[in-house]
Amino acid sequence: MSQADRIFVRNITDILQNGTVDTGTAVRPHWADGTPAYTRKCFCIVNRYDLQEEFPIITLRRTAFKSAIDELLWIWQKKSNNVHDLHSHIWDSWADESGSIGKAYGYQMGVKSIYPEGEFDQVDRVLYDLKHHPLSRRIITNIYVHSDLHEMNLYPCAYSVTFNVSGDKLNAILNQRSNDMAVANNWNVVQYAVLVHMMAQVSGLQVGELVHVIADAHIYDRHEEMVRSLIAGTQHPAPEFVMNKDIKNFYDFSVDDFALKNYEYEPFEGKFEVAI
Repeated sequence: MSQADRIFVRNITDILQNGTVDTGTAVRPHWADGTPAYTRKCFCIVNRYDLQEEFPIITLRRTAFKSAIDELLWIWQKKSNNVHDLHSHIWDSWADESGSIGKAYGYQMGVKSIYPEGEFDQVDRVLYDLKHHPLSRRIITNIYVHSDLHEMNLYPCAYSVTFNVSGDKLNAILNQRSNDMAVANNWNVVQYAVLVHMMAQVSGLQVGELVHVIADAHIYDRHEEMVRSLIAGTQHPAPEFVMNKDIKNFYDFSVDDFALKNYEYEPFEGKFEVAI
């Protein structure tokens, strides 16, 4: 059993047993057929993943490792807000006719600000500080920009990362306002675990912990039966994470620079519908 499986099962069990339901209330999300998408939720789940111990990908079902990294690079490396720059279709429901999702996600990562050391966007500021001021307690990104929310087709879910160096280890806190646990939880964990590995390597550091703080951790009503079946499935050992050790520049990474060895997972047949 991997640590990611243990944490995932614990979270899902807690929500199913102790969660608050919003059935019958005026919720914003809905299903493709127009039906309100109700949830069962727990407030403020905090998960810790030791990235030196293992790579946190669940084995209860397959997490699309390469697609998750592709989206991560779309946001953090390409700094794009256009789905035409993405190889999956997960954002299509929020894109306009030109492919734009508005001033969201990658757009915010690319916005530049003036500092005493010069002009940086958010990603380049992190890279600069990890190299020049690794002990700084100010290495933070934030894409929940209130002045731009009205021009975002979807408000950011995973909105802030705090990087912190302890000794020679790079740790990170991912803050997420909302998490569809069945569809996106491990997807997000995989992405930001990879990001910590990337940032650590190009900064001459070792990986430490990824801490995931979720304000509203929920299971949608149409997912409950499937997640009960999912967490009852067989679990496997965590795979080995492989990254191209020759990459020293953050912007030189591509999806092909990452792999998993011995990734065994259950052939889960359920398909989770995405609420809109």
